[in-house]
Amino acid sequence: MPVAAVPAYLQKEGQEFYLTAPPGHRFLLYFAAWGDNLETDSADWRMKDRVPKMRRQQGQLVQQGWDDQPNDQYACIVAACKTPAFDEERPRRTRPRTDPGLKPWLPLMNGLATRQSALAATVAPDNLLRLDALATAPFTTGLGNEHPLENGFAFLNPYGLPYLPGSGVKGVLRQAARELATGEWGDPQGWDAFLPSPASGRGAGGEGLSAIDAFFGKEDSNNAQRGALVFWDVIPQIKGDSLMVEIMTPHQGHYYQQKEAAGSISPHNSGQPIPISYLTVPPGSGFAFHVVCDLTFLGRIAPALTESWKALLTAAFEHAFQWLGFGAKTAVGYGAMQADKEAAAKAAKARKDHEDDAERARQEAERQARLATLTPNLRLVDEFRVQAVQRAEQLGTHKDKPNTGLHSQASQLAKTAHESNDWSADEKRALAQAIEEWLPKLIEKFDRKDDWKEVRKKLKLAALKGEA
Repeated sequence: MPVAAVPAYLQKEGQEFYLTAPPGHRFLLYFAAWGDNLETDSADWRMKDRVPKMRRQQGQLVQQGWDDQPNDQYACIVAACKTPAFDEERPRRTRPRTDPGLKPWLPLMNGLATRQSALAATVAPDNLLRLDALATAPFTTGLGNEHPLENGFAFLNPYGLPYLPGSGVKGVLRQAARELATGEWGDPQGWDAFLPSPASGRGAGGEGLSAIDAFFGKEDSNNAQRGALVFWDVIPQIKGDSLMVEIMTPHQGHYYQQKEAAGSISPHNSGQPIPISYLTVPPGSGFAFHVVCDLTFLGRIAPALTESWKALLTAAFEHAFQWLGFGAKTAVGYGAMQADKEAAAKAAKARKDHEDDAERARQEAERQARLATLTPNLRLVDEFRVQAVQRAEQLGTHKDKPNTGLHSQASQLAKTAHESNDWSADEKRALAQAIEEWLPKLIEKFDRKDDWKEVRKKLKLAALKGEA
C-alpha cells in the first residue's frame, strides 16, 4: 500500500491530518504510506521515494512527519491516537505534534451510548435485559478483517470507533449456554431444559425445542427455527485517551507457513521471530450489553421460559465474563469482563427517571385534555390543585406559614368567587372543596380544629358550598 488514501484538502503544508481523525479513520481510511520502508537493494527499491515524488508532482512541500517511519508498530501507534516517540538516533525531519488522543471523540462516544440507552428505554421492561460490564483484560476484535497489517480491527462506520458486533455477543452467549447445559460447570441453572412445544410439527418427529434452541435459534435444514433473542451491538466506553498497541511474536512462522528456515521446515529454535503489532481496547473500559426478547414469539414456542429468560441470560453472561471472554484472542485471556454494579445502578436510575418523565408527560397530556372541557373558573380551581400538589412535594414534612403562598392565593380566589356573578354554584363548591382539602396539609396550625374553624369562617367556605 504505497500511498495514504487521504483527500487533498487534508494534505496541506505542515498539517498532520491524523490528528483530526478518529482511530477507525486513521486505521482504515487514511492509512499511512509505507513506500520508504523498503530496503534500497530490494526488487522494489523504486518505491522508496514514491511518496515524496508524488508530493513534489502535486506541488506540495516534501515534509515528512507522521508517516516518515512507516513500520507496523508506528502505524498502530498513530491509529491508537498516541503520540509516537521521537527517536534521537534516527531523527525525523519534524517532531510530531502532541496527539490529542480520543478527547475530541469522547462526546461522540458518549453520545452513541446515550442514544442506545434512550432507545432501550423505549422497549418494554419485560422485554429488555441490560447488563453493564468492565473489561478486566485488553479487548480486541476483528483481527481477521482484511488490512495491510494483516491484523485488522472492528470499527463502527461511519464513526470510526471500536465496537463489538451483536452477532459476536450472541455467539459467545450460545457457547456459554451450551457449557452450562452440560452440567460440567456445576448447576446448569436451567439451560438443560428440554421443553415440549405447544405448536405442532416443531422439531423432527414433533418433539419440542431445547432452551438454547428457543433463545438462539435452531440451525437445521429440515427444521430451522429462529430464536427469540436479539443482541445489540456494544459501543465500548474507552478508559483513557487512547487505544493500546499490543505485540505478539510468533517464533515458528517458517513451520506454520511451511517455508524452509535454517535448512528445515520442522519447528526449531533457529526461526526468525517477527513482532506483529495490533490494536486493543484497554482494561477498565465499559461495555453495556442489551438483549431484547420477543416474548410473544417465546410464549408461542416455549411458554415456560417467558418468566425465567432474564435469569437464564444473566447466568450465561456471568459464565461468559469469567470463563469465555468476548472478541478475539480469548484463549490467552483477552476479552475477560466482570459485572459493573455502579454502571448498572446508574442505568437503572436513568431508566427510572425516563419512566417518571414519561408518566408525568402522560398525566400532563391528560390534564390538558381535561382542562379543555372545563370552564375558565374550574380551570383556576384545577391550577390551584396542581400548585398545591407540587408545593406538598417540595415541603415534604414541613409546612408554610399562614398568609403566604397558597393561603394568600386561596383567599383571593374565595373573595373573587363571592363577589363575582360569573361563578356558578358548582364552581364555588369545587373551589371550597379544593381549599378544604389542601390548606390544612400545607399551612401551619390549620390542622388544629379551632384554627381551621376560624379560617373557614374568614373565607366563608360554608357560603361557597351553599350551606349557609
